Amino acid sequence: MLAKKYRSELVATSNPFKSIYTLEFKSLGMAYKYKPGQFLHLAIDEEYDGIGQWPESRCFSMQSNPDDSNIKITYAVKGNYTRQMEEQLKVGSKVWLKLPYGDLFTRPHSKKNTVFIAGGTGITPFLSLFTNESFNEYINPQIYLGFRTKEYNVYNNELSHLRNSSKLIKLYFEDTESIIDIQDIFDKNGSLNNYFISGPPEMIKIFKQTLIEKGVPSFNILSDDWE
Repeated sequence: MLAKKYRSELVATSNPFKSIYTLEFKSLGMAYKYKPGQFLHLAIDEEYDGIGQWPESRCFSMQSNPDDSNIKITYAVKGNYTRQMEEQLKVGSKVWLKLPYGDLFTRPHSKKNTVFIAGGTGITPFLSLFTNESFNEYINPQIYLGFRTKEYNVYNNELSHLRNSSKLIKLYFEDTESIIDIQDIFDKNGSLNNYFISGPPEMIKIFKQTLIEKGVPSFNILSDDWE
């Protein structure tokens, strides 16, 4: 699927916590086309006409269901570009989205006993799969999610749609429990299953290294490391 440019409008925004934003965009032309787990490039250059050289942009995972007409992303303000987004983007703002990119869930992998590990906003690419009918193909998935506090888990609505969600999902909260325990996750799931990891780059690096040291083949550990 070739990446295409979509002139888009910001139609909704929420700011549940300081410096964390969820944005919803609608296409002003053709319908968005992408698959679960893919990401986009967002350009906020008001001078760009959609024809010339692609301007400065940033990558963001799409957390919306590909069957939805609009696209949602969540971002944390961490650098100059995201600070500019925070200041500039309001409901009604026009932007350019270029998508899709990535092959996270289309790479070869087993859909039985699959392990999903996400830290913070790293959950977003998983949500695009969890809320899509294609997730029904996964047999006995195991989901491990880590947040700073219970309040930072603002994804209960999406997660509640999972069948047997209470049995599938293990939550970690840094303020009351601990960070995600990769040793415990390995002990429960072993070296033969596929592991999807999404979150801060350092977390991905450490978890990959730990799993490989425990005997998980590197090709059984999947992540998008574009950040």
